[in-house]
Amino acid sequence: MNAVRAIFKREFAAYFATPLAYVFIVIFLFAMGAFTFYIGHFYDNGIADLSAFFTYHPWLYLFLVPAIGMRLWAEERRTGTLELLLTLPVPVWASVLGKFLAAWAFTGVALFLTFPIWITVNYLGHPDNGVIFASYIGSFLMAGAYLSIAAALSSATQNQVIAFVVSVVICFLFTIAGSPLVVDFVSAWLPVTLVNTVASFSFLTHFDAISTGVIDGRDLVYFFSLIALFLTVNVVLIDLKKTA
Repeated sequence: MNAVRAIFKREFAAYFATPLAYVFIVIFLFAMGAFTFYIGHFYDNGIADLSAFFTYHPWLYLFLVPAIGMRLWAEERRTGTLELLLTLPVPVWASVLGKFLAAWAFTGVALFLTFPIWITVNYLGHPDNGVIFASYIGSFLMAGAYLSIAAALSSATQNQVIAFVVSVVICFLFTIAGSPLVVDFVSAWLPVTLVNTVASFSFLTHFDAISTGVIDGRDLVYFFSLIALFLTVNVVLIDLKKTA
């Protein structure tokens, strides 16, 4: 775990060593404010809650989180520093976990900085803060799931653009898996059991469940299992590069 901690500190500090981190945070906060108060018609709804705020999280993450994850390993491969990293006395899994946690923490910082919106809602009314807190947890877990996919695909190529595009496509498929459009399409030629299985892989299904204020163990298991799966894929791909 000392190796994980060292990688985490190095990677997390690297985010704030360039203006890109601050640009990302500003774009994220501006987009969240615009989606909540203008596109989401917060004032027109006349309800003191953050449903409009959290509704757009999956779709904003769909593009912003892969933009963070695409550089995790693709940049190392492009610059040739991956070989140097692999020669260090650090297990591959520690490097993968440290890089992922640093990127996830950075995403968490951006999410945390939206707290003025939460304060604004409490100033304007009396929202259910338990539901809002649960929604924040669900949003953070969903961001981690998006990020684990992007990190795994980043390790498969040295081209950040390819990593980004493929990550967006796969994350999009996971996002819409439980939507009525997909469910209606697959239900025409698959049995109900398989249709429910496809729907259960949807980010929206589990995020919406947590956003009701109920943190179900099944939703937690889903997100953590998905993260673990793609981090394992990440380790395998880096190991293959190491032995190549």
